Amino acid sequence: MTPRAVPRTAVVAIGGNALLRGGTHATVAEQVEAARRLAAPVVALADTGWRVVVTHGNGPQVGFIKRRADLAAALAPELPALGLDMCVADSQGGLGYILATAIAGRLRSLGRADGRVAALITHTVVDAHDEAFSHPTKPIGAFYQADGARELAELHNWTVAEEGELGWRRVVPSPRPLRVLETESVRALSSAGFTVIAAGGGGIPLVEGDDGGYQGVEAVIDKDLTSAYLAAELGADLLVITTAVERVAVDYGRPAQRFLDRLTCGEAERLLAQGQFPPGSMGPKISAALDFLRGAPGRQVLITSPQQLGAALDGHGGTWLDSDPARTTEEPLNGTVTAGRPQ
Repeated sequence: MTPRAVPRTAVVAIGGNALLRGGTHATVAEQVEAARRLAAPVVALADTGWRVVVTHGNGPQVGFIKRRADLAAALAPELPALGLDMCVADSQGGLGYILATAIAGRLRSLGRADGRVAALITHTVVDAHDEAFSHPTKPIGAFYQADGARELAELHNWTVAEEGELGWRRVVPSPRPLRVLETESVRALSSAGFTVIAAGGGGIPLVEGDDGGYQGVEAVIDKDLTSAYLAAELGADLLVITTAVERVAVDYGRPAQRFLDRLTCGEAERLLAQGQFPPGSMGPKISAALDFLRGAPGRQVLITSPQQLGAALDGHGGTWLDSDPARTTEEPLNGTVTAGRPQ
């Protein structure tokens, strides 16, 4: 990564699972340690002259918060139950604290005592009539065996779904983001030299009322879609999406599986239409990448694992997506050429 004379903006989206280090749960201390490791490549990117905005998921954590609140309310009726909007807000505070402390600590360890970090409570407006409210798909919280999941679903009126070999999880509505209310606040903080943490858990979900006011709703918004929206609104040049794998693959889990180093918009659209990227895994990330890339020429998206993030930002790994018009969707995919890093 070469320092730039003119600051450019990168939005780095960290999954809530990244703080669990690939497991299904983690103590707060373990999440703090994971955040410290994630802070290193984030600070390294900022040190090369990029303005960095960090977003984060909350799938596991928001489910833990909701479950804890429900259990507490059942044991002590004087304790109020919490809706998902409040649980998302809670997760923004907790995870924002963990990430901000980790990034600030990394800056101090490098002698950057003046390094400024801000975690911003963020609200995201959605459509009250989004079909997602009738078709919950967003997994949150812990994994359960089939019998336990069915019992909890009946007891609490949950919708549950199987998630591969790990078991069953509660699923909740996940409407598309329409706008982020704090976009200009993020822009101002970033322009002032802050590393900003925003749009946690996709943003606190709100719908607009007839009176022009806002009301929280029972939903958890996809953090990658909100990150893509925010990145586009900020005029960012780079969107980084972390996931469980180092690179995007076609024919994933099959004998013909092949990892990809680079994709254009056209190639990604074609593969998405072919069903290569399932809705419950890579599909939303590719959709978010396409949302961002379609907005303006010259943008790039990097998809990689948290462990590979530092190397990938140096051009050694990950899958890079761009809107290069010189390549067509009919050209063969190359699974061996390493994409160029951000200049």
